[in-house]
Amino acid sequence: MHAVEVTKIQAGTATINLRVVDDVGQRWFAKVYRGELERERAAIELAEFARQGGVPVPEVRRTLDGELIDERAPMSLWEFVDGETAEGGISGARWSAVGTVLGRLHRRLAEHPAAAPTVRAALGVRDIRQSREQFDRVIGAYARRTALGPFESWALEAAKERRALLGKAAAILAGLPELTVQVVHGDLASPNLMMRGDEVGAVIDFQPPRPRFTAWEIARIGCDPRTLLLGDEWIDGLQELLVAYREEHPAARLDDLVSTVAVGCAYTLGSTYPLAEPLDDPEAVTPALELYARARHQTALVMLERLPEVRDRLS
Repeated sequence: MHAVEVTKIQAGTATINLRVVDDVGQRWFAKVYRGELERERAAIELAEFARQGGVPVPEVRRTLDGELIDERAPMSLWEFVDGETAEGGISGARWSAVGTVLGRLHRRLAEHPAAAPTVRAALGVRDIRQSREQFDRVIGAYARRTALGPFESWALEAAKERRALLGKAAAILAGLPELTVQVVHGDLASPNLMMRGDEVGAVIDFQPPRPRFTAWEIARIGCDPRTLLLGDEWIDGLQELLVAYREEHPAARLDDLVSTVAVGCAYTLGSTYPLAEPLDDPEAVTPALELYARARHQTALVMLERLPEVRDRLS
């Protein structure tokens, strides 16, 4: 493939992303890696596995030697997908479309040889004792600083508020039934879902195969802050997503679907990301990340407040 035009795409943090046009006018998406290549190769292999099961995943173009990654760059090359990410939020007919694709994805990944689906206690969603330790570390580190910027001051107060709610998070998880754990996408938030109008154009940026709770992944996209803070439509919309999910994946367990919001709430309440980023990775703190941090915090509080209502609606 001979490139005649290369344009950097301002998206992504773990890779440098490029749009490439070749000498016959075809467009490609190039990912230049900065991390561990074996991990990236495993993620690409999972994407290929999903694609072979009918999930809309861009096709990866192998090197002339048949490799997934050209280690000299190092980079991978993908079919270019037109459309926009779901970062504007899910609404209207998109709910059912996302549910269908997510159900197909989980049905396919349940067949992945890395791990067979099993059920585990919901307490495994989030280690609350570890969350307490992490919040105590963050709160203590901010308190020891002689001066805090505006975002750091807000992050400290948010961390204190979430630390005080960890008992509720533990109670939520303790009250749930055993839930399904299997190989999943691993990072299915709205930036990794490409939309073409109301249809899903592509699922992108898989993580290496790792068993996780399916309810957690459904919540990742169905209760994404960019969607949930649009208004109350998310409650009815999530029901539409779950109905479409089960139509595409009839073997899915109802306990997993009904527990989606509870799992998403407890997991988010117990997460210090990105409140801890000014301490752990200051260069990653951008205006966009600050906005996301505030939205994610508010989302956790909204899910907690509306959880009894949502449970009744989903049951």
